[in-house]
Amino acid sequence: MRIGTSLVESQGPQALAHLHDEIRTAADDGFSSVWMAHIFGLDALTALAVAGRGIDGIEIGTAVVPTYPRHPAVLAQQALTAALALGGRLVLVIGLSHKIVIEDMYGYSFDAPAVHMDEYLSILLPLLSGQPASFEGTTMRAGIGLSVPRDADVPVMLAAMGRRMLRLAGQRTAGTILWMTGPATTRDYIVPTINEAAQKAGKPPPRVVCILPVCVTDDPDGARGRAAKVFEIYGQLPSYRAMLDREGAQGPADVAIVGSEDEVAAQIAALADAGVTDFVAGEFAAGDDRRRTRALLKTLTAQAEETGR
Repeated sequence: MRIGTSLVESQGPQALAHLHDEIRTAADDGFSSVWMAHIFGLDALTALAVAGRGIDGIEIGTAVVPTYPRHPAVLAQQALTAALALGGRLVLVIGLSHKIVIEDMYGYSFDAPAVHMDEYLSILLPLLSGQPASFEGTTMRAGIGLSVPRDADVPVMLAAMGRRMLRLAGQRTAGTILWMTGPATTRDYIVPTINEAAQKAGKPPPRVVCILPVCVTDDPDGARGRAAKVFEIYGQLPSYRAMLDREGAQGPADVAIVGSEDEVAAQIAALADAGVTDFVAGEFAAGDDRRRTRALLKTLTAQAEETGR
């Protein structure tokens, strides 16, 4: 299982410089990948293309670019450009976002989200592979080609938690990325569903990237209390709430990976046993806990690299 880390977006005019330093540090620390959220701050693809340029040896991914606000041809054009800037190290992870965002904030209809994503991929994937897209569906249509230079393939992954979306991820993309999804749910529901879909489609086993909050600490109750506050909103959004309920978790704090070095290492190892191919640390600790968390993750990363040789 590879070990990556989430990027923390800073504020102010030096945000891109800080992001560059964060990616550089992650690469120097031996992480296999870094992942940047796309919410209401920096545009993830643009920011990563700028901040990640010139930093070799680490995969750089979006987690997650919403599909509804951008036509798939527009997203393909931007992703190919970003991939060119990053020397072919980009992983494009896309997702539906949430009804409250797409309908209430953007003003789009959130009806038939799985149909939308299936049709979206029918345009996005050929364009990313250098082919023109000719498609007409019920939610999307396109007849267009792109001339963006291609340095390498741009892997596409799908943020998926519902069964239909997981099957779509297995059938048509390189895998899925998870958030607020615990080990039992990953083992008993996510991995079997996506692997079965990929197998039936004649595809290799997909990647399962699992992002969870992580903190090495001598005060687990305090750390879980902080996690409950920092990640409170994710216990309210329907898609994440469904995963927490399936896990039997009251809230985000219950799926956070918290404890001593040995306890955190054991919880991360359990994810590998559950079928996770990539664990991505959502580091949320401060002070000495932050230093201890990063030190453990560096050790686990080195161990994973050694095992993979």
